Amino acid sequence: MRTQVLCLAVIGVGAALLLSGGEDATAAISGSDHDFSGKGWNSGSEICQPCHTPHNADVSVLKSPLWNHDVTTATFTLYQSDTLDASVGQPSGVSKLCLSCHDGTVALDSFGGSTGTNFIGGGDKIGTDLNKHHPIGFVYDATLATTDGELFDPTTTNSGLGGTITADLLIGDQLECASCHDVHNGPDAVTVANKLLVIDNAASKLCLTCHNK
Repeated sequence: MRTQVLCLAVIGVGAALLLSGGEDATAAISGSDHDFSGKGWNSGSEICQPCHTPHNADVSVLKSPLWNHDVTTATFTLYQSDTLDASVGQPSGVSKLCLSCHDGTVALDSFGGSTGTNFIGGGDKIGTDLNKHHPIGFVYDATLATTDGELFDPTTTNSGLGGTITADLLIGDQLECASCHDVHNGPDAVTVANKLLVIDNAASKLCLTCHNK
């Protein structure tokens, strides 16, 4: 009975980990950039536990499957541009979970109730100034596409992944970090070189999926 319950828990985690509209990437996380099993700060050497846990999860964090990591409380400087027609808010949902390591204010090993001391650095640290990065946390719909004039209608435009932009790339109709990056993407050379992008950006293919240029 115990084995059966454990199997069901693992299956539940695997199903829940699909944060973006892409394929099931749980099998590919081993050896990927987000395989933390070999990190010195991860004493338990678990692959998934720095982010997820089958027991005693933080259920207060929305859109987070069995969350196990401390969540950032930073206030972010948001993207601004004279050409921006979307209404951008403070990061929430899955983007806030990404920033709970990548903003550099929460330690990588702050999970499972422990307060860590190992912070992300180098090019992987985004910081709290998001004005230097592609905007996230905004509704991308047919209305925005019409208002902007240089965006494809996400409800009817094919993403190249089998469905529409809305179905395959957006989370709750919003553009988030996981719209472009699959956190569970595999360790192959093309994926790593392209920062876990859901679509290879050779010849700006990912950019041109949404931008009508």
